[in-house]
Amino acid sequence: MVNLTIFDLDGTLLNTIVDLANSANYALRANGFPTHPVEAYRRFVGNGVAKLLERTLPEGEKTEENILRVRSAFLAYYREHDTEHSVPYPGIPALLKRLQERNVLVAVASNKYHAATCKLTAHYFPNVSFVKVLGQREGVAPKPDPAIVYEILAAAAVGRRKALYVGDSNVDMQTALNSGVAACGAAWGFRPRAELEAFHPAYMVDRAEEVADIVLAGR
Repeated sequence: MVNLTIFDLDGTLLNTIVDLANSANYALRANGFPTHPVEAYRRFVGNGVAKLLERTLPEGEKTEENILRVRSAFLAYYREHDTEHSVPYPGIPALLKRLQERNVLVAVASNKYHAATCKLTAHYFPNVSFVKVLGQREGVAPKPDPAIVYEILAAAAVGRRKALYVGDSNVDMQTALNSGVAACGAAWGFRPRAELEAFHPAYMVDRAEEVADIVLAGR
């Protein structure tokens, strides 16, 4: 029985790719670097802001100084534009509502920086009582390190065998493996289905409602 469902944010609960791409492209232009089409950002995201921006920079320009300059411009722009185009994926609000009504704890574990993770979660899901919402923070190793999952398990007082981790990328599947929590690959997200299947997750789903079927089985 699953008592806790942990969700990744970008590409799993929310389609944020356009706002992320627009913000990164603004920051690149502001610093004299070429930009990228929105679709390219599906490959760039997943490991936090610094890694995202490092991936956008041309070869030979991926210096710490350049990353910091672009990051500063990105953060300033993204704070003002992070909800312009981002939307929950189809069925996600109903999924969270159904789980909450059935007393299943829900949490968010993201590599998006913590302030934005909290802001977007509260903005798009104001009626959901998440047991914990965690983004990337100083001094805490990002996913696929299991630290963020362990912190959520402790806050929820739920053992790893009664938790499910839902995500859309190789980072998420590896995080689940590293933490000993069953993985559920969300095929609607940023990365191709084959990338998730390569990690042999316990479950693969194409629609949000399938997650509820898995979690609520036997209840």
